[in-house]
Amino acid sequence: MRIASLVPSATESLFALGLGERVVAVTHECDHPAEALQLPRLTRSVIPPGLAPDEIDATVREVTGRGDPLYELDEPKLAAAAPDLIVTQALCAVCAVSYDDVKTVAARLPSRPAVISLDPHTLTEVLDDLVRLAEATGVRDRGTHLRDELRTRLDDVRDAVAGAPRPRVATLEWLAPPYAGGHWVPEMVELAGGRSVAGEPGRDSRTVTWEELMTAEPDVVVAMPCGLYAEEAAQQTLTYRGELEALGAGTVYAVDAASSFSRPGPRLTEGVELLGHLLHPHRVPAPEGLSFRDLSPEICSGVRG
Repeated sequence: MRIASLVPSATESLFALGLGERVVAVTHECDHPAEALQLPRLTRSVIPPGLAPDEIDATVREVTGRGDPLYELDEPKLAAAAPDLIVTQALCAVCAVSYDDVKTVAARLPSRPAVISLDPHTLTEVLDDLVRLAEATGVRDRGTHLRDELRTRLDDVRDAVAGAPRPRVATLEWLAPPYAGGHWVPEMVELAGGRSVAGEPGRDSRTVTWEELMTAEPDVVVAMPCGLYAEEAAQQTLTYRGELEALGAGTVYAVDAASSFSRPGPRLTEGVELLGHLLHPHRVPAPEGLSFRDLSPEICSGVRG
């Protein structure tokens, strides 16, 4: 079976299932694992590089408001890859090629590929999608084994933080305007021993005001700008140090969102492990190879008593 992946989380899941040799093409954003970087790229973003966060938000709203796509799909290259299966998503209009566009293009391809869309809203659904994907590719047992292994790791974090005080946590998936983390992120916070005070589990991420966040009285702010890595996230977060300081949180972190928070794949488990460590460092060890920045010394000069 030849597989084209049109979303980074699907690429990561396919490789985690041991199907990397069957993946014949990916998106321009697929950067994990390293082997994915060697595969043909099927997409490109219409958003120009180098924009500030508020400019990106404004451009996204303008493009989608016109009904235009944010991503372009290279149909000739996809046809040349001759996939039997295309894996995509319809969950987020700003994260991948439109599902309807993918279905339309797939119907024209000589290989007549099947299309599967992975659209989880919760952490449980993310794990169950591993089984769906494995079943669609003929390796269901691998999916079941991987799901169970990841569930065990999540249970280990939950058990490690049981009985500990739960800090109030605000997660920010964007900063201009601020977006409170939704979907699986509040669930990740709860598993890690925190209390999510902005986003709602299983619901879309939503815009909030700085005043609303201040009213939520977070003890900890975790900045996870969608698609960014830790150092980029830290730079963006520090641009809004005044607004963040006004929230009165005692701690502010910038994390590696692209690896373990914004993509609904197996590495969300690492994100829970990282949150467990950030919120309860004496109970949960830091996961290896996952970056974060503690921005508290630069932001939290006036902490609530």
